[in-house]
Formats: sequence, structure tokens, C-alpha cells
Amino acid sequence: MLSAHTVDAVREAEHALMARVPEGTLMRRAATGLALECARLLPRVYGARVVLLVGSGDNGGDALYAGAALAARGASVRALLAGARAHEGGLAALRAAGGRARPFEGEPDGAAELFGAHLVVDGMLGIGGRGGLREPYATLAVLTANTRAPVVAVDLPSGVDADTGEVPGHAVRADTTVTFGARKPGLFVDPGAARAGRVRFVDIGLAPELGGPALLVPRAEDVAALLPRPGAESDKYRRGLLAVRAGSDRYRGAAVLTVGGALRTGVGMVRYGGAAAAVDEVLARWPETVAEELDPRSSTRLDPGRAAALVIGPGRGTQPANIDELHAVLDSDCPLLIDADALTLLGGNGHVPLADTLRERTAHTLLTPHAGELARLLPGCEREEIEARRLEHVRRAAERFGCTVLLKGSTTVIAQPGLPVIANPTGTPLLAAAGSGDVLAGAVGALMAGGLPPYEAAACGAYLHGRAAALARGGAPVSATDLWDGLSLALDEVYRVE
Repeated sequence: MLSAHTVDAVREAEHALMARVPEGTLMRRAATGLALECARLLPRVYGARVVLLVGSGDNGGDALYAGAALAARGASVRALLAGARAHEGGLAALRAAGGRARPFEGEPDGAAELFGAHLVVDGMLGIGGRGGLREPYATLAVLTANTRAPVVAVDLPSGVDADTGEVPGHAVRADTTVTFGARKPGLFVDPGAARAGRVRFVDIGLAPELGGPALLVPRAEDVAALLPRPGAESDKYRRGLLAVRAGSDRYRGAAVLTVGGALRTGVGMVRYGGAAAAVDEVLARWPETVAEELDPRSSTRLDPGRAAALVIGPGRGTQPANIDELHAVLDSDCPLLIDADALTLLGGNGHVPLADTLRERTAHTLLTPHAGELARLLPGCEREEIEARRLEHVRRAAERFGCTVLLKGSTTVIAQPGLPVIANPTGTPLLAAAGSGDVLAGAVGALMAGGLPPYEAAACGAYLHGRAAALARGGAPVSATDLWDGLSLALDEVYRVE
């Protein structure tokens, strides 16, 4: 998996390495990598018009040295100096190579430079930036949003928090971010990830000095290595039996979608229990399901037989009988995925201590909320706060409940106490469709039934779910039922990567 490290870890590693190498070595390495990436983005370097947005720190120095390298190859390089000062060595190098630099004097003047550029390089603020862009950086960020030239961010788009991805005000929206030494969590978590564009990594020698990562990003080969696969001795029980408690008389489709997500992800058997109407719908679409009438209004018998995992919640309801059902499931020793209505019960009931029971569980448990559901589970939080600071809140929920939490959204993030957060790289707006979360619950539940712990099952399931949406109709809009076939395509794609 790709790893990302916090600002503090990067700073510590830089200081350790700089003590052993000649002064300026790390900046030269970073600037060389930046210049090479800029050159790749230009149709040709000779004669290209490149504008550098330069702040007072080392990011500005990286941009100036890279600009000098481009100017030496015949590019027309102009630096707009937005900071109170500029890196002296970088500025001298740029001018010696034929580039020019001047202070940024306001919007009309800057717009003329930017709108005539073939490439814009954002070197205003780096990983030390906090609290939103101040002037004149904010004005330059707005101007870059209106230029037609590709924008390259130096290490991190200005205005994005490196550790969290938070964007508290204006920020540069880059087409490419060239990051040095270590990847930063904010490049992979929205809203920051949406500003980063493609992330290119330049190795400047920090790896031996870095400790454990704060965040992981799975790749296709990582998912392929984790996925449970049938062998010569496999039968339906060894492949995993998943119990599903989803759907109701009112929301029969939730049961069908959840069961379909599980079956198309490769579970050995699904044992479904629900209202009579939901049973009929499930069997009509998925006759291979072992289904029985089991309505929580008349029964809390939840013995899953030989089930290896259980999914509860999608479309299940929030009536008093559903509270009894969830309590019975929480008291069991079966690995459990809690979604949708069951999450609402966890966050909203006052007379049955469901949250306490959850915290006391010793069996694997995975919660799969979207931001609104997580806000109900975390007192004092609003949905907007969670969407703005996903990493903070998913970690908080995992610690609060002592289990694994998959927070759904534009960036799906997965937290478990004591482990790095996982950020899913395959998220897509195509998944903003009714029922897609039910399919995800079934898919992740299938992987849990196949033997994966919730942390790994959530990572693999989210990855496959995103690829399913992209593949199901070639990038055209999808419905939740399209994801069934998309899961098969995503699994095939992942297997071929090995």
C-alpha cells in the first residue's frame, strides 16, 4: 500500500537526513523532480511560458530552482513573488538562467501573467500552512482557478492542510501535485484530495528516516493479495456463510441489494432472514439464497446457523422490535457489520444501552456510516464538520466504540484503534445513487464471512465498490443494481493485476 506521513514525521525525517548530507541537497533533489514533471506536462519546454507563484518558504525555493532548470532549457519563466521575501539561492539561480521575477502587485497584473501561461507552478505554501490562505495568496489561488493552463502544486496545493485534507478557505486546485520525500495524508482525503489532482512522488531519500505511516492507500495488487479465494478443498461453508438481516415490508429492495452485493463478491452462501414480502423478493432475484421469514416484530431469534459473519441494518427499520433485534445481535459472538437503520438505533435510542453493548463486544465489529449517520453517533457533531474533517472524526468514532469504522463519502476512510487510517482511492460520484451503500454492506460482509478481519474487508470492499461503479457502464451513470455486474468486473480487473 502507498503510505502517507504527518508533517511532524516528515520534518523529523528531514532534519535527520540534512544532518548527514551537504546543505541544499534535499532542495536540489526536490527541484529536479519537480522540473522533470513540469517538462512532461508541456508539449515542449523550449518557448513555453511558465509562471511560478512563489511564497517565502522552501516551497518557493523548490519552485524557483525548478524554474531555473526550465529556463535553462529555453522556457520563458516568470516568477510572481507573493511572499514577504523569496529564497535567495533559488531567486539567483532563476535569474542566472534567464528567468525573471517580480513582486505580485494585485489581481489585474497577476491575471495577465497567468492567463498567458502554458503552465502554472504553485509554490506559495507548503506543508506548514495552516488555517486558510491569507492575502495575497488567496487572490492568486482564485486566479489559478480561472486559467486554462495546467497547474502543478509543489508538495501540496496551497490552502490544503497536509495532515487532514481540510480546506478552511480558498485553495489552489492543481492538476498535478509533485510531493517530495513522503506522501501527505491531505493529498488523499477530501476536500484536499479534490484539489491535488494526480499525485506524483519524488524520492529525496527520506524513507529510512520515516516511522510508521499515518495513512495507507491500497492499490489493486494490495487488494488482490488480501482477497479470499476458493481452493481445491473449498465448499460453500469454507468460502463463508453470511447471515443478512436487511430489508422490511416497506424496504424490500434493501434486502435484494445487500444479498446481491454479497453473492457477487464471492461468498459461499447467504442465509437471509426478514419479512415475508422481503423473502419473496430476495428469492425471486437470488434463488440460491437460503431464506426464511424472520420479522423482528414477531421474533428475535437470530441464530445464524454456521454463519461466519452477519450484516444488519439496510432498510431494516427503527421500531422498538428492531432495537431488540440489534441488541440480540450485539450480544452474539458473530463478526458483525452494522449499517443504515441499525446505526440510527445505535445513535438514537435512550432506553437500551446499545452503544455500551457495542463497546463491550469482543467479536469483530464494523460500522459503515455516512457523515449524517456518524453525526448521530458522535454527540455534538454536525454532518458538515465530519465532511470537512473526515480523518479526525473517523478516528474519534473508532476509539469511542472500540471497533472498525468505515466512513462513506467522496473519500471513504477506514479507521481501527492502533492502526493507520486507510483512504480508499477508487471513490467516484457515480456511487451517489440510492442503494449503493446496501450493495457495499453486502460486499464487505461477504469478505468478512470469507475470513478477512473488518479492517482488511472494508479496504477491499470499498476499493471494489468504487471500481464496480466505474466499470459497470463504462463511466456512464449507474444504479445500485448495476453494481452487481460491476463487482464481477472489478474482481476480474484486480485478479489480472497480479
